[in-house]
Amino acid sequence: MNRLSLYDRVADETAAVVIRRYSTSFGLASRLLEPAVRQHVENIYALVRVADEIVDGGVAEAGLDAVHAARYLNEFEAETNAAMQSGYSTNLVVHAFARTAREVGFGEELTEPFFHSMRMDLTDTEHDQQSFDRYVYGSAEVVGLMCLRAFVQGVDMSAEQNERMVAGARALGAAFQKVNFLRDLSADFETLGRSYFPGVNVDSFTEEDKVRLLDDIDADLRTSAAVIPDLPKGSRRAVALAQGLFAELSVRLRRTPATELIRARVRVPDPVKARIALGALAGRTPRPRAARTSAARPASIGA
Repeated sequence: MNRLSLYDRVADETAAVVIRRYSTSFGLASRLLEPAVRQHVENIYALVRVADEIVDGGVAEAGLDAVHAARYLNEFEAETNAAMQSGYSTNLVVHAFARTAREVGFGEELTEPFFHSMRMDLTDTEHDQQSFDRYVYGSAEVVGLMCLRAFVQGVDMSAEQNERMVAGARALGAAFQKVNFLRDLSADFETLGRSYFPGVNVDSFTEEDKVRLLDDIDADLRTSAAVIPDLPKGSRRAVALAQGLFAELSVRLRRTPATELIRARVRVPDPVKARIALGALAGRTPRPRAARTSAARPASIGA
């Protein structure tokens, strides 16, 4: 093994640590990917996670202000762009991501909107529908598109098949982001001073608000579920597991009264995660259940 091969390997191992430390759900789902695809997804996740840490408190907890955070984010983006061009970075996470981007075939057409959304978190505390859609596209949908490139690498698809896959990847990314916004509604507002959903007031959050948001989320989940059977075998079960976990969160959010939702974070208990994982292994693709707008009962709530 030469020096560059060793460096590549260490960069990949570094990215793998990030997903396992930061996300139990995505870490669990990634284990069902075939090894080569798994490494690409881990590399993508690591870069996204580091950027998110810059804008979501890591810099602030180091005693630095938003001006410093913006500078670090700009430098991180510039380093990412340079590495995608050259194939090398002195930052292990950036190096791993750039190798994936070059291998599976994406570039600044996806990273530019991502970093734009991250930059919005440093300046925007509320959104109208246009800025919300732009934010969700850049922060989540393009990440789905990056992963899709890894899933279908080397697969011949018609223009129609590609269009369906792109729509599904964008929808699943959007659903992930919107679910996290909803379950973190109070924390985002109180800790970070952000209110993502247009027209939603945390202080007067109602059941009607909750149901409207979940209906939109479940529409995204239905779109993404429809294309999972068409994914390559090496990624199908992992995507089905991620889909299942967030579909289950949607169900539990519906069961949780709005007054409880703004005080505590809804989660999927580990035994339920295991059941969903077994279903994904068996080839089942969970779909959003029918909306239940009344008789809400508490779900599992915790950190």
